[in-house]
Amino acid sequence: MLAVLLILLLMPLALAAIYRVVAPPVTLLMVERLAQGYGLHKDWRPVSRISPDLVRSVIAAEDSHFCSHHGFDMAAMRAAAAHNARDPRRVRGGSTISQQTAKNVFLWPQRSYVRKGLEAGFTSLIEPLWGKRRIMEVYLNVVEWGPGVYGAQAASQRYFGHGANELSASEAARLAAILPDPLKWKAVRPGAYVARRSRRIGAAAQTVQADDLAACVLRGG
Repeated sequence: MLAVLLILLLMPLALAAIYRVVAPPVTLLMVERLAQGYGLHKDWRPVSRISPDLVRSVIAAEDSHFCSHHGFDMAAMRAAAAHNARDPRRVRGGSTISQQTAKNVFLWPQRSYVRKGLEAGFTSLIEPLWGKRRIMEVYLNVVEWGPGVYGAQAASQRYFGHGANELSASEAARLAAILPDPLKWKAVRPGAYVARRSRRIGAAAQTVQADDLAACVLRGG
């Protein structure tokens, strides 16, 4: 029993240490979607070969305090809780990019208190061990961007016919816009809601650039 407990305690630390330098080969979501018949398309790219516009757009859309928090944005979590109490039919998440990365890489997608607890633990682990630039790099390479499409390179090739390093500001905003529901929303020929959301994200990404809110990624901090 002691040996089993020791292994269970050391395994997360070992995986986190490995993924600090090695690309995660597959995630549980990828396996689940593959079993559902969606296929698996991914192509790892270092963050240096991904358009800075995508970094800014994702920060604008998902986690505007990414560079300043330590894994958790308490203000965003309180705002999400208040919103969900007012309108439980339209649940809003308050997870940071760090939390989403921890969930995507180490855990399963279905919501539960157990998963949220483990997510918090992994987030606290990767924040100091990986640093912001690596967290963003992993996130942009494993996040789901459509049926069987994972990561910025595969999404850019699928939707726009070129590499992630060539994404324009408008293309980056459209990719960021569909992150909450990539199986439903479309980056190409989007509906009215996604088009409006893309424009808002594009404007917010300009603020991210003007206020240097992506410095921890783009300057290698």
